[in-house]
Amino acid sequence: MPNNIPPVTANDPSSAFLRLLTVLDTLRTQCPWDKKQTMETLRHLTIEETYELSDAILEGDLEEIKKELGDVMMHLVFYSRIASETNDFDIVDVLNGVCDKLINRHPHIYGDVEVQDENDVKRNWEQIKLKEGNKSVLAGVPKGLPSLVKASRIQEKARGVGFDWEDKTQVWEKVEEELQEFKAEYNVAENEEIDLEKAEGEFGDLLFSLINYARFVNINPENALEKTNKKFIKRFQYLEEKAKENGKALQDMTLAEMDVYWNEAKKL
Repeated sequence: MPNNIPPVTANDPSSAFLRLLTVLDTLRTQCPWDKKQTMETLRHLTIEETYELSDAILEGDLEEIKKELGDVMMHLVFYSRIASETNDFDIVDVLNGVCDKLINRHPHIYGDVEVQDENDVKRNWEQIKLKEGNKSVLAGVPKGLPSLVKASRIQEKARGVGFDWEDKTQVWEKVEEELQEFKAEYNVAENEEIDLEKAEGEFGDLLFSLINYARFVNINPENALEKTNKKFIKRFQYLEEKAKENGKALQDMTLAEMDVYWNEAKKL
C-alpha cells in the first residue's frame, strides 16, 4: 500500500478515522499545496464547505450530505494537524476536550441533576457555561454569523436563562406593533423626507420580532428563508426558459406577460 495508507475496513470507525489521519499527515508532508496551508488560508474554504453541507441538508440529498460531512471532517483534522506542528494542541486534545465539555454540560446524564424537558437542558447548559467563565450568556454567539442566524441564536440563548415571552400571542402582538412603527416611518407628508436611518432601525426591529415568533412556532427562520430563495430561483429560471422558448427577452416583456409563466411555475 503506497505511503502506508491503512486499508478500508468496513464498520470500524477507529480504523476509518486513523486512515483519515494518515492521509492528512502524508499530504501535509508531501503535497506542495497542503504544505502551504495555514488556519487562515483554510478558514474561507471551511466556511464554503459548511454552506455546501447546509445546502445538501435542505435538498435532502443524503449522498451529498455524506460527501460534505467528509469534507468538513477533513478540515477539522487539518486544523488539528497544523496546531500539532507548533505543539499547541493535536487531534487527541480536540476530541478529549469536546468529550469533557459534553460530559460536564450534561449533568442529567453523567450526574445527579434531574430535568423535565429539553428547556431544562438548555437552561442548565447556559448556566454551566457561565460557571465555566463566560461573562455573558450572549458571549457564545459568534460575531461573524449571518444576521438572521445571529438573531435566532441570541433569542435562544436569552430564552435559556428565562428572558422570554410567555406565549406566542404576546410575540405576535409585538410583530404587529413593530410593523406599524415601520409603516409609520413612510407615512409622512409629501414635502417631508423619509428618515432612512430610522426606517432601517424599525425594519430591523420588525425582522427581529418575526424571527422571535418563528422560534415560538418551531420554524427555523434561516431554513424557511433559504427554502423560499430556492423556490424563487426555480420559478424565475422557469420564467427565463419559457421566455427564451418563445423568442422573448425578459426586459422586453410586461409584468402581465411574465405573470403567465410565473403562475405556470407555481403550479409545477
